[in-house]
Amino acid sequence: MQVAIGIYEGFTALDIVGPYQVFSNVPGTEVILCADHTGIVKDDAGILRFDVEHTFADVPNPEILLVGGGLVTRKLAVPGVPIVEWIRAAHPTTRHTTSVCTGSLLLGAAGVLDGLKATSHWIAYDQLRMHGAEPTEERVVWEGKVVTGAGVSAGIDLALHMVAELHGEEVAQAVQLGLEYDPQPPFDSGAPSKAPAPIKALVEAVMADAEARAMATG
Repeated sequence: MQVAIGIYEGFTALDIVGPYQVFSNVPGTEVILCADHTGIVKDDAGILRFDVEHTFADVPNPEILLVGGGLVTRKLAVPGVPIVEWIRAAHPTTRHTTSVCTGSLLLGAAGVLDGLKATSHWIAYDQLRMHGAEPTEERVVWEGKVVTGAGVSAGIDLALHMVAELHGEEVAQAVQLGLEYDPQPPFDSGAPSKAPAPIKALVEAVMADAEARAMATG
């Protein structure tokens, strides 16, 4: 099975590293990292730098296509952008087309989410709706062969769900145990419906400022 993970300048690292770690532990799975150019691609903090060996053209027909989010996705989520056009071209032949966090905006821009229920980072629900999707706070959403995950850390959950679907629950459980993925967060405030209002307002303000800076420079 070939899993192609598409990235771009300004991606959020955990969005793709989580699923990568899951899929790369599944026997018989080829995980390919690709972008619109080979060479160095930087994350949204400008600290992690991935040396990409494959372009989108190298993986035109992946079985599993996955894109993550980032602060610049609203800017990228328009026709003609390389990652959007890769999604649009590959989607008809994928086994599953998937996203984590605001990567769903890229799926939406490619016309993949029209009329479908989908999730994203909660800060982007309105933008997701503008791309024809019906936003939901669910952690992982299946709509036929389209699978979307909520914000950032949900990529691990999405990948484990997919491994269970494709290879069986025992394989998924084995991968989960191998990664010792046993989340026990100190606070129950990881979703907008659970977080105290002042915390939600703070995060909204911080993320809006960060996105504005990323849009100006990305």
